[in-house]
Amino acid sequence: MSNPAFQELLSAYKPIWALNHASAIFEWDSETYMPLEGAKSRGFAQAEIALMKQEHMKNLEQSIIKVQKLPELGDHEKGVLRVLGRELEYYQKVPPWLIEELEKITAQATVVWRTARKKSDFSIFKPFLEKIVTLKQTETDKLGYTGHPYNALLNLFEEDLTTNDVDRMFSGLIPESKRILEKVVSDSIFPSTHPLEEMEYDQDGMKKVNLEVLRFLEMPEQSFRMDVSTHPFTVGMSLEDVRITTRYEGKSFRESMYSVIHECGHALYDLQIDRSLEYTPLAGGTSLGVHESQSRFWENIVGRSLDFTRLIYPMLRSHLTFLSTYDEGEVYRYFNMVRPNSIRVAADELTYNFHILLRYEIEKKLVAGDVLVEDVPSLWNEMMEKYLGIKPRSASEGVLQDVHWSGGMIGYFPTYSLGNVLSGMLLERLQKDIDLGSSVSDGKLNSVKNWLREHVHRWGATYSPKELQEKLFGDQYVPKPLVRYLERKYLG
Repeated sequence: MSNPAFQELLSAYKPIWALNHASAIFEWDSETYMPLEGAKSRGFAQAEIALMKQEHMKNLEQSIIKVQKLPELGDHEKGVLRVLGRELEYYQKVPPWLIEELEKITAQATVVWRTARKKSDFSIFKPFLEKIVTLKQTETDKLGYTGHPYNALLNLFEEDLTTNDVDRMFSGLIPESKRILEKVVSDSIFPSTHPLEEMEYDQDGMKKVNLEVLRFLEMPEQSFRMDVSTHPFTVGMSLEDVRITTRYEGKSFRESMYSVIHECGHALYDLQIDRSLEYTPLAGGTSLGVHESQSRFWENIVGRSLDFTRLIYPMLRSHLTFLSTYDEGEVYRYFNMVRPNSIRVAADELTYNFHILLRYEIEKKLVAGDVLVEDVPSLWNEMMEKYLGIKPRSASEGVLQDVHWSGGMIGYFPTYSLGNVLSGMLLERLQKDIDLGSSVSDGKLNSVKNWLREHVHRWGATYSPKELQEKLFGDQYVPKPLVRYLERKYLG
Protein backbone atom coordinates (compact mmCIF):
# COMPACT_ATOMS: atom_id res chain seq x y z
CA MET A 1 0.00 0.00 0.00
CA SER A 2 1.49 3.33 -1.06
CA ASN A 3 -0.91 5.58 0.85
CA PRO A 4 1.15 8.40 2.43
CA ALA A 5 -0.62 8.05 5.80
CA PHE A 6 0.32 4.38 6.02
CA GLN A 7 3.91 5.04 4.96
CA GLU A 8 4.09 7.79 7.55
CA LEU A 9 2.93 5.32 10.22
CA LEU A 10 5.57 2.75 9.22
CA SER A 11 8.25 5.41 9.25
CA ALA A 12 7.20 6.60 12.70
CA TYR A 13 7.40 3.01 13.95
CA LYS A 14 11.09 2.55 13.05
CA PRO A 15 12.47 4.06 16.30
CA ILE A 16 10.33 1.53 18.20
CA TRP A 17 11.79 -1.27 16.09
CA ALA A 18 15.27 0.03 16.96
CA LEU A 19 14.45 0.07 20.67
CA ASN A 20 13.15 -3.52 20.44
CA HIS A 21 16.37 -4.45 18.65
CA ALA A 22 18.52 -2.92 21.39
CA SER A 23 16.43 -4.59 24.10
CA ALA A 24 16.83 -7.98 22.40
CA ILE A 25 20.62 -7.59 22.36
CA PHE A 26 20.52 -6.70 26.06
CA GLU A 27 18.43 -9.80 26.77
CA TRP A 28 20.79 -12.09 24.86
CA ASP A 29 23.86 -10.59 26.53
CA SER A 30 22.27 -10.87 29.99
CA GLU A 31 21.86 -14.62 29.54
CA THR A 32 25.21 -15.32 27.89
CA TYR A 33 28.16 -13.00 28.55
CA MET A 34 27.14 -10.25 31.00
CA PRO A 35 29.02 -10.37 34.35
CA LEU A 36 26.76 -11.08 37.32
CA GLU A 37 27.37 -7.64 38.81
CA GLY A 38 26.02 -6.04 35.64
CA ALA A 39 22.42 -7.00 36.44
CA LYS A 40 21.47 -3.80 38.27
CA SER A 41 22.73 -1.41 35.57
CA ARG A 42 21.25 -3.66 32.87
CA GLY A 43 17.89 -3.44 34.61
CA PHE A 44 18.16 0.35 34.66
CA ALA A 45 18.99 0.46 30.94
CA GLN A 46 16.16 -1.95 30.06
CA ALA A 47 13.72 0.15 32.07
CA GLU A 48 14.77 3.34 30.26
CA ILE A 49 14.36 1.64 26.89
CA ALA A 50 10.90 0.40 27.88
CA LEU A 51 9.88 3.91 28.92
CA MET A 52 11.17 5.38 25.66
CA LYS A 53 9.20 2.75 23.78
CA GLN A 54 6.06 3.63 25.73
CA GLU A 55 6.46 7.29 24.85
CA HIS A 56 7.03 6.55 21.16
CA MET A 57 4.00 4.24 21.07
CA LYS A 58 1.72 6.86 22.59
CA ASN A 59 2.90 9.34 19.95
CA LEU A 60 1.66 6.96 17.24
CA GLU A 61 -1.98 7.20 18.28
CA GLN A 62 -3.03 9.90 15.83
CA SER A 63 -1.21 8.22 12.93
CA ILE A 64 -2.95 4.95 13.77
CA ILE A 65 -6.36 6.65 13.83
CA LYS A 66 -5.62 8.28 10.48
CA VAL A 67 -4.81 4.93 8.84
CA GLN A 68 -7.86 3.27 10.43
CA LYS A 69 -10.04 5.69 8.48
CA LEU A 70 -8.56 4.70 5.12
CA PRO A 71 -10.87 2.77 2.75
CA GLU A 72 -10.17 -0.76 1.52
CA LEU A 73 -7.40 -1.80 3.86
CA GLY A 74 -5.56 -4.99 2.84
CA ASP A 75 -4.40 -7.83 5.08
CA HIS A 76 -0.98 -6.21 5.49
CA GLU A 77 -2.41 -2.89 6.66
CA LYS A 78 -4.95 -4.59 8.92
CA GLY A 79 -2.15 -6.63 10.45
CA VAL A 80 -0.06 -3.54 11.19
CA LEU A 81 -3.03 -1.80 12.78
CA ARG A 82 -3.88 -4.88 14.86
CA VAL A 83 -0.35 -5.29 16.23
CA LEU A 84 0.14 -1.59 16.91
CA GLY A 85 -3.32 -1.33 18.43
CA ARG A 86 -2.47 -4.06 20.93
CA GLU A 87 0.82 -2.42 21.86
CA LEU A 88 -0.73 1.02 22.15
CA GLU A 89 -3.50 -0.30 24.40
CA TYR A 90 -0.91 -1.86 26.70
CA TYR A 91 1.13 1.33 27.00
CA GLN A 92 -1.96 3.47 27.51
CA LYS A 93 -3.23 1.28 30.33
CA VAL A 94 0.00 0.34 32.11
CA PRO A 95 1.66 3.31 33.87
CA PRO A 96 5.36 4.10 33.39
CA TRP A 97 6.26 3.34 37.00
CA LEU A 98 4.94 -0.22 36.65
CA ILE A 99 6.85 -0.82 33.43
CA GLU A 100 10.00 0.56 35.04
CA GLU A 101 9.61 -1.61 38.15
CA LEU A 102 9.02 -4.77 36.13
CA GLU A 103 12.10 -4.18 33.99
CA LYS A 104 14.33 -3.50 36.99
CA ILE A 105 13.16 -6.38 39.17
CA THR A 106 13.21 -8.99 36.39
CA ALA A 107 16.72 -8.02 35.28
CA GLN A 108 17.94 -8.68 38.82
CA ALA A 109 15.68 -11.65 39.46
CA THR A 110 17.00 -13.57 36.46
CA VAL A 111 20.52 -13.45 37.88
CA VAL A 112 19.32 -14.28 41.40
CA TRP A 113 17.34 -17.23 40.01
CA ARG A 114 20.52 -18.70 38.54
CA THR A 115 22.18 -18.64 41.96
CA ALA A 116 19.08 -20.04 43.68
CA ARG A 117 18.81 -22.82 41.11
CA LYS A 118 22.47 -23.71 41.45
CA LYS A 119 22.17 -23.86 45.26
CA SER A 120 18.67 -25.38 45.11
CA ASP A 121 17.52 -22.78 47.62
CA PHE A 122 14.08 -21.26 46.97
CA SER A 123 14.47 -18.77 49.84
CA ILE A 124 17.06 -16.85 47.77
CA PHE A 125 14.58 -16.32 44.93
CA LYS A 126 11.38 -16.02 47.03
CA PRO A 127 11.44 -12.22 47.72
CA PHE A 128 11.99 -11.49 44.04
CA LEU A 129 9.15 -13.77 42.95
CA GLU A 130 6.86 -12.17 45.53
CA LYS A 131 7.62 -8.74 44.08
CA ILE A 132 7.11 -9.98 40.51
CA VAL A 133 3.76 -11.61 41.33
CA THR A 134 2.55 -8.42 43.05
CA LEU A 135 3.57 -6.34 40.02
CA LYS A 136 1.91 -8.76 37.60
CA GLN A 137 -1.29 -8.65 39.65
CA THR A 138 -1.18 -4.86 39.37
CA GLU A 139 -0.53 -5.15 35.64
CA THR A 140 -3.58 -7.41 35.34
CA ASP A 141 -5.76 -4.85 37.12
CA LYS A 142 -4.48 -2.05 34.88
CA LEU A 143 -5.09 -4.04 31.69
CA GLY A 144 -8.54 -5.18 32.71
CA TYR A 145 -10.07 -8.53 31.86
CA THR A 146 -13.26 -10.53 31.37
CA GLY A 147 -13.63 -13.71 33.38
CA HIS A 148 -10.49 -14.90 35.14
CA PRO A 149 -7.78 -12.26 35.87
CA TYR A 150 -5.22 -14.62 34.29
CA ASN A 151 -6.84 -13.86 30.91
CA ALA A 152 -5.13 -10.46 30.88
CA LEU A 153 -1.70 -12.12 31.02
CA LEU A 154 -2.56 -14.94 28.59
CA ASN A 155 -3.51 -12.29 26.04
CA LEU A 156 -0.03 -10.77 26.20
CA PHE A 157 1.55 -13.98 24.91
CA GLU A 158 -1.26 -15.43 22.78
CA GLU A 159 -3.69 -12.91 21.32
CA ASP A 160 -7.29 -13.35 22.51
CA LEU A 161 -6.47 -16.58 24.36
CA THR A 162 -8.58 -17.23 27.46
CA THR A 163 -8.65 -19.76 30.27
CA ASN A 164 -11.73 -21.22 28.54
CA ASP A 165 -9.58 -21.95 25.46
CA VAL A 166 -6.82 -23.49 27.56
CA ASP A 167 -9.21 -25.53 29.72
CA ARG A 168 -10.92 -26.87 26.60
CA MET A 169 -7.58 -27.83 25.08
CA PHE A 170 -6.40 -29.64 28.20
CA SER A 171 -9.74 -31.43 28.59
CA GLY A 172 -9.21 -33.00 25.18
CA LEU A 173 -5.50 -33.62 25.62
CA ILE A 174 -4.76 -34.73 29.19
CA PRO A 175 -7.16 -37.71 29.50
CA GLU A 176 -6.01 -39.08 26.13
CA SER A 177 -2.36 -38.56 27.01
CA LYS A 178 -2.92 -40.37 30.31
CA ARG A 179 -4.59 -43.30 28.51
CA ILE A 180 -1.70 -43.68 26.05
CA LEU A 181 0.90 -43.17 28.78
CA GLU A 182 -0.58 -45.89 31.00
CA LYS A 183 -0.63 -48.36 28.10
CA VAL A 184 2.97 -47.60 27.08
CA VAL A 185 4.24 -47.89 30.66
CA SER A 186 2.28 -51.04 31.55
CA ASP A 187 3.32 -52.86 28.38
CA SER A 188 6.91 -51.50 28.35
CA ILE A 189 6.43 -50.51 24.70
CA PHE A 190 9.17 -47.89 25.01
CA PRO A 191 11.88 -48.05 27.70
CA SER A 192 11.62 -46.00 30.87
CA THR A 193 15.40 -46.01 31.31
CA HIS A 194 18.37 -46.44 29.00
CA PRO A 195 22.13 -46.84 29.58
CA LEU A 196 22.80 -43.83 27.33
CA GLU A 197 21.21 -41.58 29.96
CA GLU A 198 24.19 -42.09 32.23
CA MET A 199 26.81 -42.04 29.49
CA GLU A 200 29.11 -39.06 29.95
CA TYR A 201 30.09 -37.16 26.84
CA ASP A 202 33.06 -35.00 25.95
CA GLN A 203 31.85 -31.41 25.57
CA ASP A 204 33.97 -30.78 22.48
CA GLY A 205 32.47 -33.85 20.83
CA MET A 206 28.98 -32.74 21.77
CA LYS A 207 29.60 -29.30 20.33
CA LYS A 208 30.55 -30.96 17.05
CA VAL A 209 27.30 -32.94 17.12
CA ASN A 210 25.28 -29.77 17.62
CA LEU A 211 27.14 -28.00 14.82
CA GLU A 212 26.42 -30.94 12.52
CA VAL A 213 22.73 -30.73 13.47
CA LEU A 214 22.81 -27.08 12.41
CA ARG A 215 24.25 -28.19 9.07
CA PHE A 216 21.53 -30.81 8.59
CA LEU A 217 18.98 -28.05 9.17
CA GLU A 218 21.00 -25.73 6.91
CA MET A 219 20.93 -22.87 9.39
CA PRO A 220 22.37 -19.78 7.64
CA GLU A 221 25.84 -19.04 9.03
CA GLN A 222 25.75 -15.35 8.16
CA SER A 223 22.52 -14.59 10.06
CA PHE A 224 22.52 -17.11 12.89
CA ARG A 225 24.67 -18.11 15.86
CA MET A 226 24.63 -20.50 18.82
CA ASP A 227 25.95 -19.88 22.32
CA VAL A 228 25.64 -21.40 25.81
CA SER A 229 23.31 -20.35 28.64
CA THR A 230 21.80 -21.74 31.84
CA HIS A 231 18.42 -22.14 30.12
CA PRO A 232 18.27 -22.57 26.31
CA PHE A 233 16.46 -19.78 24.46
CA THR A 234 16.11 -17.97 21.13
CA VAL A 235 16.26 -14.24 20.49
CA GLY A 236 15.46 -12.65 17.15
CA MET A 237 17.38 -9.41 16.80
CA SER A 238 16.13 -8.92 13.27
CA LEU A 239 15.10 -11.08 10.31
CA GLU A 240 18.79 -11.50 9.50
CA ASP A 241 20.17 -11.90 13.02
CA VAL A 242 18.71 -14.71 15.13
CA ARG A 243 20.58 -16.32 18.05
CA ILE A 244 20.00 -19.48 20.05
CA THR A 245 21.66 -21.12 23.03
CA THR A 246 22.01 -24.63 24.39
CA ARG A 247 23.58 -26.09 27.51
CA TYR A 248 26.00 -28.95 28.22
CA GLU A 249 25.33 -30.98 31.35
CA GLY A 250 27.94 -33.69 30.74
CA LYS A 251 25.75 -36.74 30.22
CA SER A 252 22.64 -37.92 28.34
CA PHE A 253 23.63 -36.24 25.09
CA ARG A 254 20.09 -36.03 23.73
CA GLU A 255 19.24 -33.18 26.13
CA SER A 256 21.74 -30.79 24.56
CA MET A 257 21.01 -31.92 21.00
CA TYR A 258 17.24 -31.59 21.30
CA SER A 259 17.50 -28.17 22.89
CA VAL A 260 19.39 -27.14 19.74
CA ILE A 261 16.74 -28.61 17.44
CA HIS A 262 13.97 -27.00 19.51
CA GLU A 263 15.57 -23.56 19.41
CA CYS A 264 16.31 -23.93 15.70
CA GLY A 265 12.56 -24.35 15.17
CA HIS A 266 12.05 -20.93 16.75
CA ALA A 267 14.93 -19.46 14.77
CA LEU A 268 13.65 -20.77 11.43
CA TYR A 269 10.34 -19.01 12.03
CA ASP A 270 12.07 -15.65 12.40
CA LEU A 271 14.56 -16.27 9.60
CA GLN A 272 11.87 -17.22 7.07
CA ILE A 273 9.58 -14.23 7.57
CA ASP A 274 9.22 -12.23 4.36
CA ARG A 275 12.03 -9.67 4.24
CA SER A 276 9.62 -6.94 3.12
CA LEU A 277 8.26 -6.95 6.69
CA GLU A 278 11.60 -5.98 8.25
CA TYR A 279 11.50 -2.82 10.43
CA THR A 280 7.69 -3.05 10.61
CA PRO A 281 5.38 -4.24 13.43
CA LEU A 282 4.87 -7.51 11.50
CA ALA A 283 8.55 -8.56 11.59
CA GLY A 284 8.10 -11.34 14.13
CA GLY A 285 6.06 -14.43 14.89
CA THR A 286 2.35 -13.93 15.41
CA SER A 287 2.33 -15.48 18.90
CA LEU A 288 4.27 -17.65 21.31
CA GLY A 289 1.88 -20.55 20.73
CA VAL A 290 2.57 -20.53 17.00
CA HIS A 291 6.27 -20.07 17.75
CA GLU A 292 6.22 -23.11 20.04
CA SER A 293 4.46 -25.12 17.35
CA GLN A 294 7.55 -24.64 15.19
CA SER A 295 10.05 -25.62 17.88
CA ARG A 296 8.01 -28.63 19.00
CA PHE A 297 7.40 -29.73 15.41
CA TRP A 298 11.14 -29.84 14.69
CA GLU A 299 12.14 -31.20 18.08
CA ASN A 300 9.55 -33.98 18.34
CA ILE A 301 7.75 -34.77 15.11
CA VAL A 302 10.89 -34.47 12.99
CA GLY A 303 13.74 -34.79 15.48
CA ARG A 304 12.52 -37.79 17.47
CA SER A 305 11.32 -39.74 14.42
CA LEU A 306 12.95 -42.97 13.32
CA ASP A 307 13.68 -41.39 9.93
CA PHE A 308 15.64 -38.55 11.52
CA THR A 309 17.46 -40.94 13.84
CA ARG A 310 18.61 -42.96 10.84
CA LEU A 311 19.63 -39.79 9.03
CA ILE A 312 21.92 -38.51 11.78
CA TYR A 313 23.08 -41.84 13.23
CA PRO A 314 26.35 -42.05 11.23
CA MET A 315 27.21 -38.51 12.29
CA LEU A 316 26.47 -39.28 15.94
CA ARG A 317 28.72 -42.34 15.90
CA SER A 318 31.57 -40.37 14.37
CA HIS A 319 31.59 -37.82 17.22
CA LEU A 320 30.36 -39.90 20.18
CA THR A 321 32.52 -43.01 20.31
CA PHE A 322 30.44 -44.65 23.05
CA LEU A 323 27.66 -45.18 20.47
CA SER A 324 29.73 -47.87 18.73
CA THR A 325 27.86 -50.57 20.66
CA TYR A 326 24.38 -49.09 20.03
CA ASP A 327 22.53 -49.47 16.74
CA GLU A 328 19.99 -47.09 15.21
CA GLY A 329 17.08 -48.82 16.91
CA GLU A 330 18.61 -48.48 20.37
CA VAL A 331 19.41 -44.80 19.81
CA TYR A 332 15.81 -44.26 18.65
CA ARG A 333 14.53 -45.96 21.81
CA TYR A 334 16.81 -43.76 23.89
CA PHE A 335 15.50 -40.67 22.13
CA ASN A 336 11.94 -41.74 22.90
CA MET A 337 12.09 -43.08 26.43
CA VAL A 338 8.80 -42.73 28.27
CA ARG A 339 8.71 -42.08 31.99
CA PRO A 340 7.51 -39.38 34.36
CA ASN A 341 10.34 -36.92 34.91
CA SER A 342 10.50 -34.00 37.33
CA ILE A 343 12.25 -31.79 34.74
CA ARG A 344 10.04 -30.22 32.05
CA VAL A 345 12.71 -29.79 29.38
CA ALA A 346 13.67 -33.46 29.74
CA ALA A 347 10.07 -34.71 29.58
CA ASP A 348 8.94 -37.06 26.83
CA GLU A 349 6.08 -36.27 24.46
CA LEU A 350 3.50 -38.16 26.52
CA THR A 351 4.25 -36.51 29.87
CA TYR A 352 5.26 -33.01 28.75
CA ASN A 353 1.79 -31.49 28.81
CA PHE A 354 1.27 -32.54 32.43
CA HIS A 355 4.20 -30.26 33.30
CA ILE A 356 2.45 -27.37 31.56
CA LEU A 357 -0.88 -28.10 33.22
CA LEU A 358 0.85 -27.92 36.61
CA ARG A 359 2.39 -24.53 35.88
CA TYR A 360 -0.84 -23.21 34.38
CA GLU A 361 -2.81 -24.14 37.49
CA ILE A 362 -0.23 -22.59 39.84
CA GLU A 363 -0.01 -19.37 37.82
CA LYS A 364 -3.79 -18.97 37.85
CA LYS A 365 -3.80 -19.34 41.64
CA LEU A 366 -0.94 -16.85 42.05
CA VAL A 367 -2.55 -14.20 39.86
CA ALA A 368 -5.92 -14.62 41.55
CA GLY A 369 -4.30 -14.43 44.98
CA ASP A 370 -5.49 -17.93 45.88
CA VAL A 371 -2.01 -19.06 46.89
CA LEU A 372 1.03 -17.31 48.39
CA VAL A 373 4.50 -17.47 46.87
CA GLU A 374 5.83 -19.13 50.01
CA ASP A 375 3.40 -22.03 49.44
CA VAL A 376 4.33 -22.59 45.80
CA PRO A 377 7.18 -25.13 46.36
CA SER A 378 4.95 -27.46 48.39
CA LEU A 379 2.02 -26.98 45.99
CA TRP A 380 4.36 -27.72 43.07
CA ASN A 381 5.49 -30.98 44.67
CA GLU A 382 1.92 -32.01 45.53
CA MET A 383 0.72 -31.40 41.97
CA MET A 384 3.71 -33.19 40.46
CA GLU A 385 2.83 -36.21 42.56
CA LYS A 386 -0.82 -35.92 41.55
CA TYR A 387 -0.22 -35.61 37.80
CA LEU A 388 2.89 -37.75 37.29
CA GLY A 389 3.26 -39.77 40.47
CA ILE A 390 6.70 -38.38 41.32
CA LYS A 391 8.10 -35.87 43.77
CA PRO A 392 11.06 -33.58 42.94
CA ARG A 393 14.15 -34.36 45.02
CA SER A 394 15.11 -30.69 45.36
CA ALA A 395 13.98 -27.17 44.55
CA SER A 396 16.22 -27.10 41.47
CA GLU A 397 14.34 -30.14 40.17
CA GLY A 398 11.03 -28.55 41.12
CA VAL A 399 9.95 -24.96 41.47
CA LEU A 400 13.34 -23.47 40.48
CA GLN A 401 13.89 -25.36 37.25
CA ASP A 402 12.44 -22.74 34.85
CA VAL A 403 13.71 -19.24 34.11
CA HIS A 404 10.31 -17.84 33.09
CA TRP A 405 9.00 -16.45 36.38
CA SER A 406 12.26 -14.60 37.02
CA GLY A 407 11.65 -12.76 33.75
CA GLY A 408 8.07 -11.91 34.67
CA MET A 409 6.70 -14.28 32.03
CA ILE A 410 3.60 -15.38 33.91
CA GLY A 411 1.08 -16.51 31.30
CA TYR A 412 3.74 -17.92 28.99
CA PHE A 413 3.68 -21.62 29.95
CA PRO A 414 0.32 -22.57 28.33
CA THR A 415 1.79 -21.63 24.94
CA TYR A 416 4.01 -24.72 25.12
CA SER A 417 0.99 -27.02 25.10
CA LEU A 418 -0.66 -24.83 22.47
CA GLY A 419 2.49 -25.38 20.42
CA ASN A 420 2.27 -29.15 20.86
CA VAL A 421 -1.36 -29.15 19.77
CA LEU A 422 -0.61 -26.92 16.77
CA SER A 423 2.34 -29.13 15.77
CA GLY A 424 -0.09 -32.06 15.48
CA MET A 425 -2.42 -29.97 13.33
CA LEU A 426 0.55 -28.88 11.20
CA LEU A 427 1.64 -32.49 10.68
CA GLU A 428 -1.72 -33.55 9.28
CA ARG A 429 -1.97 -30.44 7.07
CA LEU A 430 1.62 -30.75 5.80
CA GLN A 431 1.16 -34.45 4.98
CA LYS A 432 -1.51 -33.49 2.44
CA ASP A 433 1.20 -31.79 0.37
CA ILE A 434 4.45 -33.64 1.07
CA ASP A 435 5.58 -36.98 2.48
CA LEU A 436 7.34 -35.95 5.69
CA GLY A 437 8.92 -39.36 6.30
CA SER A 438 10.54 -39.52 2.87
CA SER A 439 11.69 -35.91 3.04
CA VAL A 440 13.41 -36.55 6.38
CA SER A 441 14.91 -39.95 5.52
CA ASP A 442 16.30 -38.53 2.25
CA GLY A 443 17.79 -35.56 4.09
CA LYS A 444 15.57 -33.18 2.13
CA LEU A 445 14.70 -31.03 5.11
CA ASN A 446 14.53 -27.96 2.88
CA SER A 447 11.24 -29.20 1.45
CA VAL A 448 9.80 -29.14 4.97
CA LYS A 449 11.31 -25.73 5.70
CA ASN A 450 9.95 -24.35 2.42
CA TRP A 451 6.45 -25.63 3.19
CA LEU A 452 6.52 -24.00 6.62
CA ARG A 453 7.82 -20.76 5.15
CA GLU A 454 5.04 -20.65 2.59
CA HIS A 455 2.17 -21.53 4.95
CA VAL A 456 3.28 -20.13 8.33
CA HIS A 457 6.54 -18.21 8.49
CA ARG A 458 6.41 -15.66 5.69
CA TRP A 459 3.35 -13.91 7.10
CA GLY A 460 5.09 -12.86 10.29
CA ALA A 461 2.45 -11.26 12.50
CA THR A 462 0.15 -10.33 9.60
CA TYR A 463 -2.59 -12.59 10.92
CA SER A 464 -3.54 -13.18 14.55
CA PRO A 465 -2.89 -16.72 15.81
CA LYS A 466 -6.56 -17.61 15.56
CA GLU A 467 -6.84 -16.09 12.06
CA LEU A 468 -3.77 -18.01 10.91
CA GLN A 469 -5.23 -21.26 12.20
CA GLU A 470 -8.54 -20.66 10.47
CA LYS A 471 -6.68 -19.86 7.25
CA LEU A 472 -4.54 -23.00 7.46
CA PHE A 473 -6.71 -25.54 9.30
CA GLY A 474 -10.23 -24.15 9.40
CA ASP A 475 -10.19 -24.69 13.18
CA GLN A 476 -8.36 -23.61 16.36
CA TYR A 477 -6.29 -25.42 19.01
CA VAL A 478 -7.71 -28.89 18.28
CA PRO A 479 -5.91 -31.67 20.27
CA LYS A 480 -7.16 -34.63 18.20
CA PRO A 481 -4.42 -34.53 15.52
CA LEU A 482 -1.73 -34.56 18.22
CA VAL A 483 -3.46 -37.45 19.98
CA ARG A 484 -3.63 -39.39 16.69
CA TYR A 485 0.10 -38.80 16.15
CA LEU A 486 0.93 -39.98 19.67
CA GLU A 487 -1.22 -43.08 19.23
CA ARG A 488 0.49 -44.00 15.96
CA LYS A 489 3.94 -43.47 17.36
CA TYR A 490 3.60 -45.00 20.80
CA LEU A 491 0.90 -47.62 20.30
CA GLY A 492 0.95 -48.29 16.55
